[in-house]
Amino acid sequence: MGCFSFFFSRRADLPKGFPEFEDELSDVQNLKLYSYKELRIATDDFSPANKIGEGGFGPVYWGRLKHGKYAAIKVLSAESKQGAREFLTEIKVIYDIEHENLAKICGCCVEGNHRILVYDYIQNNSLARTLLDGGHSSIQFSWRTRTKICIGIARGLAYLHEEVRPHIVHRDIKASNILLDKDLTPKISDFGLAKLIPANMTHVSTRVAGTIGYLAPEYAIRGQLTRKADVYSFGVLLIEIVSGRCNTNSLLPHEEQYILEKAWDLYEKNELVELVDTAMHGDFDAVEACKYLKIGLLCTQDVSKLRPMMSTVVKMLSGQIDIDHYKITKPGLISDFMDLKIRSNPNKTSCANHDPKKNTFTTVSSGFDTLEHSLSSSNTTSPSTMTFTDAWDRTR
Repeated sequence: MGCFSFFFSRRADLPKGFPEFEDELSDVQNLKLYSYKELRIATDDFSPANKIGEGGFGPVYWGRLKHGKYAAIKVLSAESKQGAREFLTEIKVIYDIEHENLAKICGCCVEGNHRILVYDYIQNNSLARTLLDGGHSSIQFSWRTRTKICIGIARGLAYLHEEVRPHIVHRDIKASNILLDKDLTPKISDFGLAKLIPANMTHVSTRVAGTIGYLAPEYAIRGQLTRKADVYSFGVLLIEIVSGRCNTNSLLPHEEQYILEKAWDLYEKNELVELVDTAMHGDFDAVEACKYLKIGLLCTQDVSKLRPMMSTVVKMLSGQIDIDHYKITKPGLISDFMDLKIRSNPNKTSCANHDPKKNTFTTVSSGFDTLEHSLSSSNTTSPSTMTFTDAWDRTR
């Protein structure tokens, strides 16, 4: 038979080679199942012309399913054991969750060695491709559009952090994981690294995963995950959206390379408006733009307990809470560590759209864009981990 059905109870109906799926997904109800043949036809045999993105665990294709439904079809690497784990996580975490600002899984396929997720198609790609990719998009990001996007992302995160039980920490909030629909409504996507935080726990200890430039320093170093790690990532993303530039750009002078350092420097000089994207040609609310940048700094403060909850961030962005009532302290910076990355990859920036699989965290001389392997564990310390810790110690 094709893809297995979760409605069948007979063990013989399950595909060979994926015994972990039997127990872990048996409680997922009403999940739409697609055959590999159907998805192959929908994507024109996974044609390169239909490829719309590349994630850490495989390519994403545009496809047209039966009855004319459009979909984004995410093909996970069959060789990656970690990919299987992320496949399970992504389905279990968000299949039954619906929110305007979350991308929606509409089904999957498991057939032979194939692991494929099927999402509702979101027309306007990601923020990384449209806003931060050097003007290669026809979309005009007006100030009103940017505020709508910022508030939408914040609402989606607030829903995950505070309304869902158990709470969900995304762990990889970044520009390439924010998709834009036809109305430019933001959709948080790619929940493969998500973690559940029970209500009675302050944090969970876990391997570090995410993307350098968006990683909260305390999580990257100690592996203690809280919702405030997502808040930090959102703060970086917020500053990117207002400024229209990546969080790290090695082509700029050294003092301009790291957006958090630049934002803090301008904040201390009371010149934050200089960071606002010049592509808007001055057509923006300067007071509101500076407020958004201040909120970004508030979210990235070094001490995680000082960062606001996402529901508070929503109120700040929408004007229900006055940001000036809050003292903003210096952001958590890991620029010494980032310098190692820049020296090892002098032609790359941290929020670029290159293949993250080619930039996994392995050794000091390799790329650091996507951390898909453990930076630290209770039993081992890699050279990379020691370098990270030493660099951080110098910034304390």
